[in-house]
Amino acid sequence: MIDPRTFHVWSSITFVAAVAVAGEVLIAAGVRELGDLDTIRERSGILGAVRAVLTSGKFVMGAFFMALNFFAMLFALSIAELSLAAPAIASFTYIGNAIAAKLFLGERVDHRRWLATGFMAVGVVLLTR
Repeated sequence: MIDPRTFHVWSSITFVAAVAVAGEVLIAAGVRELGDLDTIRERSGILGAVRAVLTSGKFVMGAFFMALNFFAMLFALSIAELSLAAPAIASFTYIGNAIAAKLFLGERVDHRRWLATGFMAVGVVLLTR
């Protein structure tokens, strides 16, 4: 049986990583829909580029998730040791980003990235020991 404190720590670490992945995927999808920001800036000026970004629903939702990620990370760091939480969050985020990039953004994730993702997963397992 898993210790409730351990479950609490790993639940918060997983939540932080999941929120980070959601934020990063939404921001990436939002700016991809907008296209080249330099082109928008040349056409509409810097304020036009800022307006385009801030009126992108996906970008705004992504920014919301990234803000939520920041506060969730503060909570996770208040209950977990930094030497565990920081690498675990980074690893889970990396793994989640590779999967989400493939599934939601249609990116081609080559074998080297999957191998690196596997090493990250092994690293998370080693952190639990």
